[in-house]
Amino acid sequence: MQREMQWSMRPELIDFLVKAHLTFAFPPETLFLTVNLLDRYCSRRFVYRQHYPLVGCAALIIAAKYEGRTNHIRQFRDLYNMCCSSYDARLLTQMEIHVLSTLEWSIGHPTVISFSQSMVMARRDDQEVERMAAYLNEIALYHRDFVSTKPSTMARSSLALARAILGRPEVEDREWGRAETLTLHALSEHLHHPSQVLVRKYLVPHMSRVSEKLAGFVAEQASMATCSAKLLLQPPRRSSQQVDMYSAPQKGYHQAVVGLKGYLTPPTKPPRCILRKRFTPALPDRLQWGTCGKDWGKAVIRDCY
Repeated sequence: MQREMQWSMRPELIDFLVKAHLTFAFPPETLFLTVNLLDRYCSRRFVYRQHYPLVGCAALIIAAKYEGRTNHIRQFRDLYNMCCSSYDARLLTQMEIHVLSTLEWSIGHPTVISFSQSMVMARRDDQEVERMAAYLNEIALYHRDFVSTKPSTMARSSLALARAILGRPEVEDREWGRAETLTLHALSEHLHHPSQVLVRKYLVPHMSRVSEKLAGFVAEQASMATCSAKLLLQPPRRSSQQVDMYSAPQKGYHQAVVGLKGYLTPPTKPPRCILRKRFTPALPDRLQWGTCGKDWGKAVIRDCY
């Protein structure tokens, strides 16, 4: 539907929304509601490339008003001033009204934060797990893989991944299904290069420095994968005691091959009787094939058997 916008434009807009959300200390739900409004509007309307940031600003203002209280009026003025540095105030107001009319004034929507908080309370996870899950959920905002993912599925998957990263015991979840498994695998593939805005946001002590812990976990996993790859590529070493089944045996060979499967090569030196049968020496010139010669041949055979 969108002919001018590219997914490469999304990270820059999300960075701006994260900065504004952090600057004005809005509730956690505000950020996720903002992105939800943005995606819902873009799924119904064609958006010009130059208007994409304008839609993001309008969605942030709507979400802040919806989640905010009366004592946030001054913050709203500052937020308007922040957004109007790039756009005219009247244009921003018009876009705000257009977003609301497009969505038929349906603003409220369950966010991943609300589901995550309920699951944390039910499973008695600590704050570090909750903050790591919030960090993972904000990383997911940057990628198209999770635009259509249900908030409950996202919350369940991010909490499971957060426990694994922090080394917490796995929690049994009867509602876990294939969707959660696919979401967890997709989320684990986007942990290597998070936005630096998010990294700095979650690097502070009151956020348990979860971005630093995630970076350490990713580095450890990469190191383990490198070591495993080296072991697989390394050629196997032949033991000094390994026996070649196709080489002619020497003395003591019969004891060395005990337990080996297959047919052994013939001995180096044939038995004495076979030598006599196959390699009968030439008769001296003074002996003629007569009775004496026949008797000599019979004597040789009798000696073998």
